[in-house]
Amino acid sequence: MTTRGITGRQPGRLLGSGRTADVYELDGAWVLRRDREGWGDAAAEGAVMAHVRAHGYPAPAVRPSGSRTDLVMERLDGPTMLQAFAAGTFDAAEAGATLAGLLRALHAVPAPGAGPSVLHLDLHPDNVVLMPDGPRVIDWATAEVGDPGLDWGMSAVILAQVAVSTEPIAAPAHAMLAALLTDPSDLTREGLTEALRRRAANPTMTVEEVGLLGEAEELVRSLAQVAERRPTA
Repeated sequence: MTTRGITGRQPGRLLGSGRTADVYELDGAWVLRRDREGWGDAAAEGAVMAHVRAHGYPAPAVRPSGSRTDLVMERLDGPTMLQAFAAGTFDAAEAGATLAGLLRALHAVPAPGAGPSVLHLDLHPDNVVLMPDGPRVIDWATAEVGDPGLDWGMSAVILAQVAVSTEPIAAPAHAMLAALLTDPSDLTREGLTEALRRRAANPTMTVEEVGLLGEAEELVRSLAQVAERRPTA
């Protein structure tokens, strides 16, 4: 079996694998992320990354690949936020606050074409790489243009699903979620409802993960209400 894709590139060693893609070494400065399932569009994803990066947002640099499955991007050797938390070098409250800052900064980027904002729609601790000069946001496969409330809803639901699970990091995920939802104006009712619908329809989720959505919704709503009652300075 060969790993040669549409681009004809023969990548180096495997650096990591996610639910739908593998990341291979190309050279010292670049990596190749290859979609195993064929659901995504690497060219469109790379265009979004280039757009937000051109407006100062911390996305990795990308190079054209001419392929729907292959994305060539800057190699990032730092830990993800999740890995840094596991190593004890990043605390849960800081992680939640960092995610909130990254969402606000993204939604300030002018959207290409029609639409109010660029949305990431999968911004969580394992999609933020911590570099010496600051974070980088990766995995833009689900990015689109739309209302920011949906982006906040997606990040909140993703964290909440972990927070209500039996995972060892459930309690820290709860703290991250609380730190994410400090401003009641960020999360909208419509955004949360649509986020829950999309998570339920996500084909990469397990039956167990889908089964946690009801509890996750209750947790998000309860924390958002707490945020609404928090006095302002």
